[in-house]
Amino acid sequence: MASRNPPPQEYESDDDSYEVLDLTEYARRHHWWNRVFGHSSGPMVEKYSVATQIVMGGVTGWCAGFLFQKVGKLAATAVGGGFLLLQIASHSGYVQVDWKRVEKDVNKAKRQIKKRANKAAPEINNIIEE
Repeated sequence: MASRNPPPQEYESDDDSYEVLDLTEYARRHHWWNRVFGHSSGPMVEKYSVATQIVMGGVTGWCAGFLFQKVGKLAATAVGGGFLLLQIASHSGYVQVDWKRVEKDVNKAKRQIKKRANKAAPEINNIIEE
């Protein structure tokens, strides 16, 4: 049993009934900023070549990375230095830590967390207990 394919049907060409609209040219002529600022102002993308845009993006990216690297090092140094000074002050006797109060506060926080965990998901606790 061979299957038969239906003969190819010829469809009418509707090319004459459609109008081709060049959206790129339309968008270039009808920017909202052209109406507000005039035709001399346009997006920066249209003013520079792709190579120039890539170079400018690379340079600004490198500058941003360099800046964040320096700021990050400065912040890490400040936090580490502050911790070191706090330890030196504690060791020298300038700062006294009430360890009994710290232990009491930690235990209180543990109880609150455990209470909230039991209220939030009792079914999870049942699964863990099983």
